[in-house]
Amino acid sequence: MASGVFLIQADRQLVEMSEENYGQEADFQELLANQINDAQPRRWLLISREAVLPSEENGSDRWSVDHLFLDQDAIPTLVEVNRSCDTRIFRKIVEACASTSLAYAG
Repeated sequence: MASGVFLIQADRQLVEMSEENYGQEADFQELLANQINDAQPRRWLLISREAVLPSEENGSDRWSVDHLFLDQDAIPTLVEVNRSCDTRIFRKIVEACASTSLAYAG
């Protein structure tokens, strides 16, 4: 199977997601906000604070996140909390979270 991010549709078919640029930050924020399903909101279970995560299955610990949650569909949510005033650290955190997410999605 090719590496990438895939969406499992209702008919169980895989669709490869493609990267697209967004015009403004507000556009991206609106896209994220529209993902919330008010009729069936996510219910998270805290799995761990200061969770360490391997880079691959059965691999050694490589990353850490402040909180690791699972929702009712066993979809992980990784949370990293830092002060927004330090943009250098913020960029590194976003990069690490994206790398971790892609590693687990692949």
